[in-house]
Order: sequence, then structure tokens, then C-alpha cells
Amino acid sequence: MHPSIEDYAIIGDEQTAALVGTDGSVDWLCLPRFDSAACFAKLLGDEDNGHWRIAPVGADRCTRRAYRRDTLVLDTEWETGQGAVRVTDLMPQRDEAPDLVRIVEGLDGEVTLHSVLKLRFDYGSVVPWMRRSDGHRVAVAGPDSTWLRSEPEVTSWGEDFGTHAEFTVKKGEKVAFVLTWHPSHQPRPPLVDPFESLRHSVEDWRTWASRCRYEGPYRDAVVRSLITLKALTYAPTGGIVAAATTSLPEEPGGVRNWDYRFCWLRDSTLTLNALLAAGYQEEAEAWRNWLLRAVAGDPADLQIMYGLAGERRLPEFELPWLSGFDESTPVRIGNDAVNQLQLDVYGEVMDSLSLARESGLSPQPDVWALQTALMDFLRTNWRQPDEGLWEVRGGRRQFVHSKVMVWVAADRAVRTLESHPELHGDVDAWRALREEVHREVCEKGYDPERNTFTQSYGSRELDAALLLIPRVGFLPPDDPRVIGTIDAVREELDHRGLLRRYSTTEADSTDVDGLPGSEGTFLVCSFWLADALHMTGRTKEARELFERLVGLANDVGLLSEEYDPVAGRQLGNFPQAFSHIGLVNTALALFGEDGAG
Repeated sequence: MHPSIEDYAIIGDEQTAALVGTDGSVDWLCLPRFDSAACFAKLLGDEDNGHWRIAPVGADRCTRRAYRRDTLVLDTEWETGQGAVRVTDLMPQRDEAPDLVRIVEGLDGEVTLHSVLKLRFDYGSVVPWMRRSDGHRVAVAGPDSTWLRSEPEVTSWGEDFGTHAEFTVKKGEKVAFVLTWHPSHQPRPPLVDPFESLRHSVEDWRTWASRCRYEGPYRDAVVRSLITLKALTYAPTGGIVAAATTSLPEEPGGVRNWDYRFCWLRDSTLTLNALLAAGYQEEAEAWRNWLLRAVAGDPADLQIMYGLAGERRLPEFELPWLSGFDESTPVRIGNDAVNQLQLDVYGEVMDSLSLARESGLSPQPDVWALQTALMDFLRTNWRQPDEGLWEVRGGRRQFVHSKVMVWVAADRAVRTLESHPELHGDVDAWRALREEVHREVCEKGYDPERNTFTQSYGSRELDAALLLIPRVGFLPPDDPRVIGTIDAVREELDHRGLLRRYSTTEADSTDVDGLPGSEGTFLVCSFWLADALHMTGRTKEARELFERLVGLANDVGLLSEEYDPVAGRQLGNFPQAFSHIGLVNTALALFGEDGAG
């Protein structure tokens, strides 16, 4: 039986991440970066596509597992007829090379365990050449090389082209494994001490988590979400990937499978807000600086997403040898949505840079010059139809959310000049643009019969992104049109108390977004609903919804992109930054006065 998405936990070193299942198997790991080819790809295929399992002989799922408090160090425990054992998994922050450390500790009795390591480079397609060197096992294939250091004696290379070890631990005994990657043309990197790495990792994560200013209800969930965002950050550049995975399905067996190992601009303001409000100014500055580098250049060339270091070319292709998670194909690498026009990202960038300036982040040269260039582009291009923030593949339309974000761009530009008269810009033209966009959206994007804004001009469909209208300041929360929109979205996009992004029934989804099939409820949209309910005075309902959403996290506090309330399972890429950003921001909004430290 294929694992469920919620069966996984994440470990990482702020440059890449691994997914570890409840069966003790590392089923996904890309080296050396989040967007590199995977050397363990069982997540999207089968055991022969690469994995590393350490578990008691004959055991299946673990008895319990948990992160050590306020860390990204994972403990997985089994109780067997012979005794109890713990496997501790971590990826220490790297000095030079990425290391995957696995420590086995006897807790009671005497337990026999089996380790099976199948390295398959290039997304599970390449079996490496294995040799011995200095008592280690070295795997090489093309540009990739790994060194396995194992305290238990290992054997290889069986019929399954795997590396095996069977060993016994008694109460109080500890044995360690370390898998280290490096480019095959370079010498072996320095060896790490697994037990020192564990001690330092626990200390480092707890020191980092202690900076969280929030002390209110659900603090553990907030801290876990912040740790997850930190784990999804590419430390060398400050970029934050949307998720650690590619092609985890939005519909089991369907085709809505996308690569999320890149950095989206649409997340930028909400990310900045979460980091700043929780007390993480250094991370907020790193994200702001990544944003500035990524978007530098001709405003006409602004993309909706970039690579970890701001790379612009993210070509999409398929891996036919992988059967997909839960038989969901195709498995995609890269993302063609990079070529879409989404006018909302201009508003996101303007809003993010305005927030950074007003929050006192260190000033950067030429930020205002970049912002004025963005405004010059918008003044002549804001009327264009676009693909919208949900990256529909069914053709461009006049999306209301996109136009609202154009208004946000003009509004933030005007406000910046009003607050900083030493800056220069065409404030009269920007005020005129702000008024014109506002008037057009209220005329063409609003349905007076139903008292709601719509997904696009003249359409009857709704969009959960409309819930952001009061948040960005387009209209005040007590405006009847805002309350009507919240109520309409809540009713029409509801699926068992949670929200879809937009309507995608089997009958009409191809017309709506150009794709067959349906999808689950989109978790961040339900967080937005909680925010909107709170802003309109319905705080009790908002808190009840928030509590339900927190309860959808898996046993180690992680959320994917979507949730199927009928099957009771997570869907989409995992863990999802957008979902965890939503959790942090909503907690701060609902309980911030109770819990700001």
C-alpha cells in the first residue's frame, strides 16, 4: 500500500530537504539543492527508484514519532516483542557538503534492525557504481558521489543493487550512519561526527526558535510552522521554496502534479509579514534581498517565480520512468507557469518593498528606482488580461484579484511618497491610476445582484483570493460589498467547511482552468477566510475555523497544499510554505494581542 502524504516528516539543512516516512524510510532527497535531481525518489515511484530504510526486522509502521521540541530533529520509535528502539534523523547545517545522519539507539531489550540503502541518482533512473574506500562505501555515477559511513558492517551489492546491514542494538547502545554527497570530481569532504552534529543541531534549532515573539495560544503550531519555513529557505540566497517536493498530486490519480521547488513572488508580502511579526528580522531581510536580486532588470520581464538563486529558466519536462505518487502522472520537473503573465506579482513586489521600508529593514540602494520602473510598466500595461495568481492554463482573463493588486501597487507607491517626501515620483499619475483601477474593478468585477465580487470581469465564478480585498486595503472590512463577497465565497466555494480556490467540478474544470479533473480544498484559502471573518467581527467563527485547520496537520505538525475533507487526507506538494505562512499570520491576527512577546 502506498504511503499517504501525511505519513512523511521533513528534515533538512536549509539547502535541501529529505522526507522520512512512518516506516523509517527516507523516500525523497535531492542533492545538493532543493531543485537538484533526487537520489531517493521512491516517493514518486517504487523502492527501485531509491530510498533508505532503517527499521526493526519485520516491523512496518513505527509506534510513535516526534520532532525534538523546537527543532527539525526527528525521532522515530518502534516497540517490538524483543524491545524498543529509536532512530534519530537529521541533516546538520553544512559547512561544505550535505550530510544525512541517522542514529539508532536501543531503548529497551535487544532489537535486530535492517538497513537497506538504494541510491538511484537522476530521479531514480541511474544505478551508481559502488566501491570500498577507507572502510566506507562510495557510490559514483556521473557528477554525483556519496560516501556511506556505517558503524554496523554493511554488505553490498545484492541482486537489488542495494547496500544492506543487519545489526542488533541493546538498551543504551547507539550506532550511527552518515551519508555524505559531493561532486564526483572532487575529493571526499571532511567527515562529520554524527553525535556532535546531533548536539549542535538541537542547540542551533532551539536557539533559533527561542527568538519567536509569539506567546499566545497554539504557540507550538506557530513555532513548527516557522521552523518549516526556515527549513524551506535556501540559506545561501534567502529564497524560500514553495515546497520541498514535485508532483505530489492535487487529485489522486490525476494530472494536477506540479514542481514546487522554486520561489514564488505571490507569497512575498505574506511571508515578510509572518517573519517580521514573529520576530525574525534577519530572515525577513534575507527574503527581501533575494526578492530584489530576482526581480532586477526590465519590469516587462518580471516573472511569477524564480529559482533558488533567482534563476529565470525553469523549463518543464516529464519523467516517464516514475509511476507517480499514488499512480498520479505525469511527474513533472520544472514549471512552465514561469512564462505566464500575472499582474498581481507587481502589486506583491510593491507591497513587499513598502512593508520592508516601513518595518525598518536595512535600506538597499536603488530600491525606489526599481519600484518606479515597475509603476511605469503598470501604467501602460495594467489593462492586459493575465493568467491570475492560480496559474490557470485555460487562457488569459481580466482577473479581479490581479486588478486589485495593481491598485495595491499604485496605493503603496502613493503612500511611500506621502511618507517619504525626499523620494521622487509622479504621485499625481499614480493617484489617478489608483482611482481608475478602483473604479473599474467596482464596476466590472462586482455583481450587484449577488452582492459579491467575481473571479473575473463579467463572470459568475468566485475566487477565494477575493477574501484578500479588505486585507490589502482595497475596501474597508465593514463595506457591504466586502461582507457580501466573504459570505458568497464561503457558501459557493465551501467543501465540508473548507474552501476550494475556485470552482473545479468535473463538468466545468477544463473551462475554468484548462485542466481536467478536480482538486482538494486549498488550505491557505481557509486561513484567509478565518482572517476575513475576524476582520468583519466574526472572531468566534474565525477561531473555530483556525482550530479546525490546525487539527488537519499531520502528527508532526506539517501541512501540505490541499486537503480532501471526504477522504481525510492531505493533497499536493509537502510541506507547503503557503499553508504554514497562512497558519502563522492567522494565529498572529487572532491571538496577537494575547500573545505578542
